[in-house]
Amino acid sequence: MFRTAVIVATLFAAAGFSSGALVGPASAQSADEAAGIQLTIRSQIEAMQVDDWDRAFEYASPTIQGVFRNPENFSRMVTNGYPMVWRPKTYRAGALTETPRGLMQTMIFEDRQGRLFIADYLMQEIDGEWRINGVSIRPAPTESA
Repeated sequence: MFRTAVIVATLFAAAGFSSGALVGPASAQSADEAAGIQLTIRSQIEAMQVDDWDRAFEYASPTIQGVFRNPENFSRMVTNGYPMVWRPKTYRAGALTETPRGLMQTMIFEDRQGRLFIADYLMQEIDGEWRINGVSIRPAPTESA
């Protein structure tokens, strides 16, 4: 079985993504694009919350679908490695940023224990529909007193 870190690295390698690829805010992007991207992410999260893995898998790009091959494998990866996305207490959209590989939507998740996480969703537009082409999740920085 793959370890979560290997899976995440594989996803981002397949998508051609590397950390630190941010080049600036996507201020030139239309409000429609931002709304469409956020709707895709929100719809996948909502599908995962009710364990509708067939529907959740549909929001993944063909690259990600190829890595996991089926909704069951995708489900195992998410439920075993990303409870903050599968069963968040709260979540909200952050900045939409342009990267060399495409648009990246930052999401902020709070898990059931009250810990915050930052998730960067690399997006891909396919036939006018937004798909998730990789996700990088890290703990949010903590404020020191």
